[in-house]
Amino acid sequence: MKNIVITGASSGIGLATAEYLKKQGLMVYPTARRDEDVKRLKALGFDGAMKLDILLDDDIDRVIEAVLARDGKIDVWFNNAGYGQAGAIEDLKSCYIKEQFDTNFFGLYQATYKIIPIMRRQKSGIIIQHSSVLGLISLIGRGAYNASKYAIEGLSDTLRLELMGSGVYVCVLNTGPVTSNFRDTAMRKLQENVDIENSIFRDKYLENINSDKSSVPFNLEAVEVAKVVYKITQSKRVKPRYYITKATHILGFLKRIVPTSWLDRILYKIS
Repeated sequence: MKNIVITGASSGIGLATAEYLKKQGLMVYPTARRDEDVKRLKALGFDGAMKLDILLDDDIDRVIEAVLARDGKIDVWFNNAGYGQAGAIEDLKSCYIKEQFDTNFFGLYQATYKIIPIMRRQKSGIIIQHSSVLGLISLIGRGAYNASKYAIEGLSDTLRLELMGSGVYVCVLNTGPVTSNFRDTAMRKLQENVDIENSIFRDKYLENINSDKSSVPFNLEAVEVAKVVYKITQSKRVKPRYYITKATHILGFLKRIVPTSWLDRILYKIS
């Protein structure tokens, strides 16, 4: 039986993926940062659920050791934990940019760094990095998140080269709009960390905060991401990237063929 460790599985894509893969017969180790979320995962039937704060080295080590002690291997590691800090670059203090990178990039990096030697010894394994359509293109007011996801793209591109021939594969998920708590967290972070009333982007911020999230074009349910993750776990030829939602396909295509100045005008209008 193949197994998978999922970070950030308390809700949204992480939880949907855990539930879907469990139904498909995989041994799933969903992890969450808070004790109450781990208890809830266990109540849902995930006896392999564990606490994991991706910012804590000891937590990463403990989860890896526990899975190896039980199964003797780790087949797939899904770096899913992350959040979005909304706000224009000029409105965000550097401490909030650092917090964004700590979770979205450095936590992911540290888990990847620790799992690679194990998978090299196994001569097999898949590392799934959760990027975004915003790892391909940029939008106004998403600069911190954009930068963290672009960093994941660069890291993953390099790792594919360094792991070539090892039996270990790295792939990236470029998700577009998916039903989850992501937007709620981004709007909360915006209100907590940005001086909205004194910003040149005030009206844009208020429009985003008050908008109807159900009106987002091309939105998919989180289980659609889970289906792609399952496909990856069963694949003999793992692709470098997996585009998820029509938004990602459209914007990824435009990024490849449209001159940057033209694309900027398009992105300005849709931001």
